[in-house]
Amino acid sequence: MEGLSWTRACVLVLCIMPFLHPAAAIRFVIDREECFSHNVEYEGDTVHVSFVVIKADTPWHYSEDGVDLVVKDSNGAQVRDSRDKTSDKFEFIVQKRGVHRFCFTNKSPYHETIDFDVHVGHYSYFDQHAKDEHFSPLFEQIAKLDEALYNIQFEQHWLEAQTDRQAILNENMSRRAIHKALFESAALITASVIQVYLLRRLFERKLGTSRV
Repeated sequence: MEGLSWTRACVLVLCIMPFLHPAAAIRFVIDREECFSHNVEYEGDTVHVSFVVIKADTPWHYSEDGVDLVVKDSNGAQVRDSRDKTSDKFEFIVQKRGVHRFCFTNKSPYHETIDFDVHVGHYSYFDQHAKDEHFSPLFEQIAKLDEALYNIQFEQHWLEAQTDRQAILNENMSRRAIHKALFESAALITASVIQVYLLRRLFERKLGTSRV
């Protein structure tokens, strides 16, 4: 019995390994347009997509214009789009397997840093080849569990990107507020100095007139 249990444990580990999907998140800088390709092997799979515009290449620039994302299938037909958004998260069902293209368009005159994540969810359904009749439903549950775990990771990554964006925006706003306060203080001091100078000139002229 112990030998059989050890064998089953090894089989389960080997069966779990194909389901462990690595994270496909990237962070890149876009000028005008940037496209990425991702191969989807099965029709009916669910593709999860998220992106967040983290920051612009200048701390003085702040805009809610966002970017455009257009998704096209292997035939070039548009299957999903997201317009003028600084962040978005969506999913779609694959109707045509093959290489899908994800194209970003930046309408801002500045370079933008974008955090982009894509994941293909696929459930494998196993035929009853093993003698143990419980193996097939167990494999299905393993696949569903792995997909649920990755969805949590996918959501967490999107929230972390949102947090990074907000932190950078807060830092830039604080920096602009400090520079604005310094500028206003310098302007106030300059105005005060000019005012004192003009008053002294005025009194000097009055004194000169009185003496005459």
